[in-house]
Amino acid sequence: MDFLTELESCVPSLRRYARALLRDRDGADDLVQDCLERALSRRHLWRGGEGLRPWLFRILHNIYANEIRSRRARPVFQPIDSAADLPAGGSSHDARIELREMERALNLLPEEQRYIVLLVALTGLSYQECADALGVPIGTVMSRLSRGREHLRRCLAGEAGPSLRRVK
Repeated sequence: MDFLTELESCVPSLRRYARALLRDRDGADDLVQDCLERALSRRHLWRGGEGLRPWLFRILHNIYANEIRSRRARPVFQPIDSAADLPAGGSSHDARIELREMERALNLLPEEQRYIVLLVALTGLSYQECADALGVPIGTVMSRLSRGREHLRRCLAGEAGPSLRRVK
């Protein structure tokens, strides 16, 4: 497959991962654009042996990590209205509660586990592709994913910290 064609086919999964990381549509689009720009400008560095997807996810993850490090020195902007994070349309109150519980549970995960859970769950990367994207051994991916999933299970079952209650 041609480089540009394969690059274009990876954009939706890059966008999903970026949105999960940032929880901001515009910021995620900017992150994906920066990733694609960097990939195109450094196309000569890509080795065709590994898949293009892990290489792109590594670029996106590195850009995100660099932005996080640089933001720590600056104040954080928090939007007053977080309604944009909720599903559009006629979603029920229970669905909103479940979405908030899942978001809270994901936020409680250590960064390393959250990255891997999001990469595997949202983008469908294989364990090996995830390991390549993050630059860690496949065993590390498997153990972090296992610990992350178990932590999510416990948290959503109400075993880890306070959870939201449903009031009828």
